[in-house]
Amino acid sequence: MDRYQENMSTLHQRIQEQPAQRLTSIRRGIEKEGLRVLPTGSLALTPHPLALGAAMTHPHITTDYSESQLELITGARLGVQECLDELTHVHQFVHRTLQAQAPGGELMWASSMPCGLPTDETIPLARYGSSNIGRAKSVYRMGLGYRYGRRMQTISGVHYNWSLPGVGSEEYFALIRNFRRHAFVLLFLFGASPALCPCFVQGREHSLQPLGEGGPSLYLPHATSLRMGRLGYQSDAQASLAVSYNGLEGYANSLHSALTQPYPAYESVGVRNPGGDYNQLATSLLQIENEFYGTIRPKRTGKIGERPLHALRERGVEYVEVRLMDLDPFEPVGIAAQTMRFLDVFLLHCLLSDSPPDTPDEIAQLKRNQHLTAERGREPGLHLERNGQPVALTAWGSEILAECAPLAAALDAAHATEDYSAALHAAQARMAQPAQTPSAQVLQRIVQEHKNSFSSFALAQSVKARDALLTQPWSTAQQAQFAALANESIAAQKAIEAADSQPFEQWRLRYVAAEGLG
Repeated sequence: MDRYQENMSTLHQRIQEQPAQRLTSIRRGIEKEGLRVLPTGSLALTPHPLALGAAMTHPHITTDYSESQLELITGARLGVQECLDELTHVHQFVHRTLQAQAPGGELMWASSMPCGLPTDETIPLARYGSSNIGRAKSVYRMGLGYRYGRRMQTISGVHYNWSLPGVGSEEYFALIRNFRRHAFVLLFLFGASPALCPCFVQGREHSLQPLGEGGPSLYLPHATSLRMGRLGYQSDAQASLAVSYNGLEGYANSLHSALTQPYPAYESVGVRNPGGDYNQLATSLLQIENEFYGTIRPKRTGKIGERPLHALRERGVEYVEVRLMDLDPFEPVGIAAQTMRFLDVFLLHCLLSDSPPDTPDEIAQLKRNQHLTAERGREPGLHLERNGQPVALTAWGSEILAECAPLAAALDAAHATEDYSAALHAAQARMAQPAQTPSAQVLQRIVQEHKNSFSSFALAQSVKARDALLTQPWSTAQQAQFAALANESIAAQKAIEAADSQPFEQWRLRYVAAEGLG
């Protein structure tokens, strides 16, 4: 028996050992980002609407980097449709509220790559009130602007939070290692950002091409996800971080060092400017844990004021956060139920397959594979690296999808459905026919229907999404429920502000101190 057959035999055995009750206990939640834009397709510079509630304390509606960047959040749900329904309801309330924001109403941008952007310094940072923790959130974002530029932070995506009962920290790290090895599959199948507005790369070096003769958009012909390529969430400074995922201790130690050791380029920026205003929270390579970019993160729900790394060290990994999914511009809420079901199958495959330790060489190889897939994934004959050897992307991807078949069947049996196998079959069809992928479909629409204009395409999809959501049933009880949540969040923020007793600088020093990291 060769190694592949041996691994498949082991995987089959592990699948058979999973009781149906466990497979129906998977929990998934979604965090979906999206820019607020004007009907013209330019960034809305208005404050976060008060009618949506307080971004710092609302359980479902917050902001990400910018005051103009919404983040809509579901709870951790047992059912795929239940999770999607909750996300839909949050979207419905948001769209109804945005209709009152400007003549013609504001929209949520349907694409991961941003709309027409103003000058970098004009992009408004998210604000969270006058409390110490609220000020810290804004100062952190100011620091990101100094470090990477504000434009980069306006990229949006869908984060998929996933957990399975009885999985410990070491098993979650094994899942993460396999996920990183096979992440190219998700970039190929679901990447939807092959083109962008030239304003995004203004003043930056890039290898993008004009779409059409002197066209109004930039693109790469075979790109899947420019968001996850060199122009997206990338950092030369963080390139020096070879974080290992071989266990919680090694992972935590890597981040601990990045959070506590001064970094010369950021020391030159300083924590405060000569006028006393804050430039950033700290001069370390990472201001806080969330600054570390990755395709997937180990997560643990923290207590109020607790550092994420401390929570992980104290209580272990609770769930994983998948961070590489582009917004699907063809879906009103940015993700489809079929995509979610495929993610469940894929993550279960990552969890139950053998997962050898990673090495510095493999970590570097995985980064190269990510960039190749993001920028050239649909290129015929494209090869990635596997164990230092070239392998065709579609051949390797098809192999992984074939291994997923018994997992999809097990989930179908547990849920008395055929939806998981259908999701896998759709993925296999895309792997065999790259023209069916969202990235290819986006380019086709831009060229055929929008005269090579990415912005025109994304605006049209944004309007379609809004109209689809506004025509769905919406009761007075639902409106009242969300209005009450908004009011409760505003009261909660005021209570936090009233409870503050420390000067901000004293609070900041305590928050960034190494002792708080565990």
